[in-house]
Amino acid sequence: MSKIIDVDLVVIGAGPAGLAAAIAAAESGVEKILLVERQEELGGILLQCIHNGFGLRYFKEELTGPEYAQRFIDQLVRHPQIMVKTETMVVEITADRRVATTNATEGLVYYQARAIILAMGCRERPRGAINIPGTRPAGIYTAGSIQHLMNIEGYLPGREAVILGSGDIGLIMARRLTLEGLRVQAVLELMPYSNGLNRNVTQCLEDYNIPLYLSHTVVEIIGEKRIEGVKAAPVDENLKPIFEKSFNLSCDTLILSVGLIPENELSLMAGVELDPITGGPVVDSFYQTTVAGIFACGNVAHVHDLVDDVSEESKVAGRAAAAYLAGKTAAQEQLRFKAGRNIRSIVPQSVSIDLSTTIYLRARFPERNATLHVGNGKARQRVVSPGETIHYVVKPEDLKGNSGFVPVSLEGGQVND
Repeated sequence: MSKIIDVDLVVIGAGPAGLAAAIAAAESGVEKILLVERQEELGGILLQCIHNGFGLRYFKEELTGPEYAQRFIDQLVRHPQIMVKTETMVVEITADRRVATTNATEGLVYYQARAIILAMGCRERPRGAINIPGTRPAGIYTAGSIQHLMNIEGYLPGREAVILGSGDIGLIMARRLTLEGLRVQAVLELMPYSNGLNRNVTQCLEDYNIPLYLSHTVVEIIGEKRIEGVKAAPVDENLKPIFEKSFNLSCDTLILSVGLIPENELSLMAGVELDPITGGPVVDSFYQTTVAGIFACGNVAHVHDLVDDVSEESKVAGRAAAAYLAGKTAAQEQLRFKAGRNIRSIVPQSVSIDLSTTIYLRARFPERNATLHVGNGKARQRVVSPGETIHYVVKPEDLKGNSGFVPVSLEGGQVND
């Protein structure tokens, strides 16, 4: 085995989560931090998100993705204790926090960390995961790959596009394609509601007269060498296509925006427990996973709507990792949440009974005028949607009288028609 280098903390991923976590840990007194990034530059997905709308909550001003990333990169250089390795892959981590990395100049290098923060982000669900029938021609892309192709490489993918799925990247790229002169024929969404933020539906589709077909999907791809069109069809209440009502849409580009999957191969190597709903690690109030000394934050923990939330959450993880290294995290009683009516996911999955903790929830279906119940606490929710995160601060008094599990539910709402 190669020489093992001792470090205090390894942060895997230098996107918005990794940057914020590393800086927070450095500010909290951690002395030897290794920040590992597999791309050439720091910033992660933000570098290709050239649209504005970032930072309104965190920096109190509107920034583009690269501008938002640069704010943290500027802070990073003020902390010489953070050693940055770009174009470096982490190929293995273990439960005892040994990290194997590889790059073109150093080859295979092992680090023995006292703590690890997982900040690898997420990847897009590809065509193979949704089983669209038809041929396999050129011209089928995920929304993120189109975003990179246009915003980083400067290429246009085609002249006419159909977008399957209404995730936020797909909605944003509908607007981007239109601004660059492509005709977006339609956005098709399998569910009876959009999976993106309501503001993106308004600003990216309605403002540009791009039709959104809810409860529709692609049932066939048409074309041999290059895609020539798709066959679309409505779906019934069981999400099964109604083929007799299918219709054709001509296009030379099909863009898939059908969900994101947290990158958790490394988490599994270390024996971290994953939540089957979020696809990310099970974490507590400090964003510590079920393996002591290993923390997770950002999109690797759960898919976020806003990068501002990623930054706030990652600061918590960075400070918690510093406290763990300093031996200041005394064992605290944790209670797990139990999802009830119209609750799909809850992160963190458990909270300390002695702390106020911000939790992030997603609803199963849209409704209006519901009341969120978290243990003894409650909050009115005027509108809830599966595409938008619900924030709630759990206070110690909300947990009094609960043992084992804390029930969480949305009650008394009116389901949207």
